[in-house]
Amino acid sequence: MMRVAIHQPQFLPWLGYLDKIDQADLFVVLDTVQYKKNEWQNRNRIRTAQGWQWVTVPVLHKFGQRLNEVRVNQHTDWRAKHLRAFDMHYGRAACRDQFFKGLWNLYQQPWEQLAALNLAVLRWLLDAFGITTPLRLASEMPLRNDPTDRLIDICRTVDATQYLAGAGAQRYMDRNRFEASGVRLEMQDFRHPIYTQCYEPFVPGMAAIDMLFTCGDDALRRLRSARRRENETAGFS
Repeated sequence: MMRVAIHQPQFLPWLGYLDKIDQADLFVVLDTVQYKKNEWQNRNRIRTAQGWQWVTVPVLHKFGQRLNEVRVNQHTDWRAKHLRAFDMHYGRAACRDQFFKGLWNLYQQPWEQLAALNLAVLRWLLDAFGITTPLRLASEMPLRNDPTDRLIDICRTVDATQYLAGAGAQRYMDRNRFEASGVRLEMQDFRHPIYTQCYEPFVPGMAAIDMLFTCGDDALRRLRSARRRENETAGFS
């Protein structure tokens, strides 16, 4: 059995993204789809005393460009801005110092491509959480352009028997045609863990560093525990 998950590369992804990767035997980074402005591909949210704020990577792009073609705008000081925000809002997080050096090192590199930056951040996050699922790039595979055909081609390329899809998959894939390919379709039912943030009340949906900096080595156990409680409620072992 081979369960694959597939998703576009996000910047500082949230816990639901990591949860899907952790449940898969292989994660395919879908770096060949069209870049979408003002979504999660170049920004995410961190917790602040006022609620939350965006941390955004400025990019240079043209309409219709694929994600792996989008360039980072080198003419703005976004690195320093992000690092100041992390220092300000997570300065008192219990486990920040344990992990911040690795993130700081990533910010010192002269990133030119958004997809390369997102992939490096993702690899750092997975290592920090202790998630060992291997990654592959869609750009290294021969794929058709239709969204459903693309998923089928990826699953066939990696010999997947199961595809773990996020809730948004219902909007773009032809479920009947996909299941006719012989790959079993599973839908992720993410249950957000509750943990102590730097500020109250609890706000879900933050970048995964929020949990990492506050829960440290216990972050992955908490992520999986929320999932197990949901499965137990549903009657699964």
